[in-house]
Amino acid sequence: MKRTVENLLNEYEALQLHDIIDYNKFNEFSITHHSTRIEGSTLTENETRLLLDEGLTPNNRPLIHSLMVIDHFNALKFIIENIKTNSPIHVGFIQQINAHVMKQTGGAYNTPLGNVDASKGEYRKGNVSAGGHYFPSYNKVEAYLADFVKKLNDNLAKFTLKQDRLLISFAAHFDLVSIHPFYDGNGRTSRLLMNYIQLQNNLPLAIVFSEDKTDYYNAIDNSRKENSIQPFEDFMLAQYAKYLELEINKFKDKEKLITKTGSGFSIFF
Repeated sequence: MKRTVENLLNEYEALQLHDIIDYNKFNEFSITHHSTRIEGSTLTENETRLLLDEGLTPNNRPLIHSLMVIDHFNALKFIIENIKTNSPIHVGFIQQINAHVMKQTGGAYNTPLGNVDASKGEYRKGNVSAGGHYFPSYNKVEAYLADFVKKLNDNLAKFTLKQDRLLISFAAHFDLVSIHPFYDGNGRTSRLLMNYIQLQNNLPLAIVFSEDKTDYYNAIDNSRKENSIQPFEDFMLAQYAKYLELEINKFKDKEKLITKTGSGFSIFF
């Protein structure tokens, strides 16, 4: 019988995985790896970990991919640090996330309405499309973002159960990437905002697995076509369950090995 997200959350929390040394660090590496892979990074998970943990740049990989990984990780550390203030989410905070995401790879855009520095979290000043979908007009971005933040904070104040707030984090992810306020880094910024809401509520941080990239984009497209959050919500719940099950099973497999061998090490120890 398939375990529900609620059951998996209870089991995950009972194992107290976050108390294990370096667990959070390696989870953060995984979040960065998958989020940047979705956006085109070619670094493997091991290469990502070596880059972030030991500063070792992988051979035969584009430098921009390493910079993308470093920037994302710093943006993740930024939201983790900001959780200490526990202040309501505001527009400037979202811009700061994007500025961290694009710090070393954001370019300059010269538009008829002026220049935009993508490395500083500045709004786009032009219309954009992706995959045949047109995003809101640039002159609506500021108003849409202000309305989005107000409704997000209202919902977070209204709904206090962890399960509800988990769904709010998924909806925030979808809404922000659909507004598409920046020229670059919208996906990474939206996923980090989702993680920030999860951090606020002591929830495990969701990962969108890079191997499920096609299903991820399809879920976004289907929610837009159906004018319903349900397809995206269903996808994210499945991703969350996948992450929790992977972590729980890894821990249990290690426990079985220790029980069987008495140490979990090879015969040479």
